[in-house]
Amino acid sequence: MLNGGLVSLQAILDELKPSERKVAQFILKQPEDVVKLSVQKLAELSGVSEATIIRLARSLNMKGYQELKLRIAGDLNKHTAGVGSYQEIMMEGTVESIMQAVSWNNVQSIQDTLSVLSSEEVKRAADALSRARKIDVYGVGASAVIADDIKQKLSRINLWCEAYSDFHAQLTSAVNLTEQDVAFGISYSGQTEDIIQSLTEAKQQGATIISLTKFGSSPVADLASIRLFTSSVEKSVRSGAMASRIAQLNVIDILFIAMVSRTQEEVIPLLEKTRLAVSRTKRSSN
Repeated sequence: MLNGGLVSLQAILDELKPSERKVAQFILKQPEDVVKLSVQKLAELSGVSEATIIRLARSLNMKGYQELKLRIAGDLNKHTAGVGSYQEIMMEGTVESIMQAVSWNNVQSIQDTLSVLSSEEVKRAADALSRARKIDVYGVGASAVIADDIKQKLSRINLWCEAYSDFHAQLTSAVNLTEQDVAFGISYSGQTEDIIQSLTEAKQQGATIISLTKFGSSPVADLASIRLFTSSVEKSVRSGAMASRIAQLNVIDILFIAMVSRTQEEVIPLLEKTRLAVSRTKRSSN
């Protein structure tokens, strides 16, 4: 069953135009009622036009109001508490309460991300990466950790992948990309200026652009032809990046296994070869 309607609405709520935000807030407050309403009735009760509701659905990458209702109904049927279910991390709390809150938020972030991550986009990303001559991955700050994880994984299956966290290094590589290459930009907010400029340069050179951002429109996502999304509606304390980072790493794991699964005969020996090479550097337990 389709789901993710409520999670998607919450994720882009602050970015919506006033009229769209008005109906989105109405839906989030009364989802059980909305699934029973026609678009005309919802427009009347929320005080917006029918066209506004249709635009809202399309802002969520949905075909229309009917799909939005189906996804909300799926949320309610699964009893997913995606909206408002993240726990505030209380600094004065016990270690046990912190353990529970952080772990719960990480789990919730992964579950919510599955609602907004398109399987079709994952397939397209896997295809593009598998056939690329060179793969550039751009990430700064906490996103640089994700970029390094991608590089480590793709290097294990003998793909030419470089991760750049320095802006000048990103640009230097981007200007030398070609139509055979991929530039993968990572920015949770989608607003990181270094990533925007680096991807813009890579796109001008003809490279395929893949983005990994939070759900919704953003400068980074809008530059990409293949868009991967995460959803992490966190509370105020983020410590740089918490649940969002876990959700991003999970997406990379999904993408990597999608790549490996289609060429198992070729890549499994490579994975085993690298595993054995690394294992020789470890001390024996005997």
